[in-house]
Amino acid sequence: QVQLVESGGGLVQAGGFLRLSCAASGGTFSRYRMGWFRQAPGKEREFVATVNVSGGSTYYADSVKGRFTISRNNAKNTVYLQMNSLKPEDTAVYYCAASTSIGPIAAILSYAYWGQGTQVTVSS
Repeated sequence: QVQLVESGGGLVQAGGFLRLSCAASGGTFSRYRMGWFRQAPGKEREFVATVNVSGGSTYYADSVKGRFTISRNNAKNTVYLQMNSLKPEDTAVYYCAASTSIGPIAAILSYAYWGQGTQVTVSS
């Protein structure tokens, strides 16, 4: 069973950037599809981005496409989310998640393992 710990959140001005990291332990990292999700206050958790086991294939929510980049380093058991051109509407708690499911890659239910989340706040 894999454990996930996110880091890198914080407060940034609109137009700025942040890089989130998610360190995995307790499992074979390279067997998991990895994803990032976010949850804003009063809203449901939503899909942000996902990367396949090798790192060769990625998929993004339309709201972040062209601004965010997901990547992974299997040697370091870590997945990253580079967030550029941040907007106030990107403010949320960001969660890292791991999946071995063959279900839809953007679906919350496809991910069995979750981190505790890291807060990202974008000021206008």
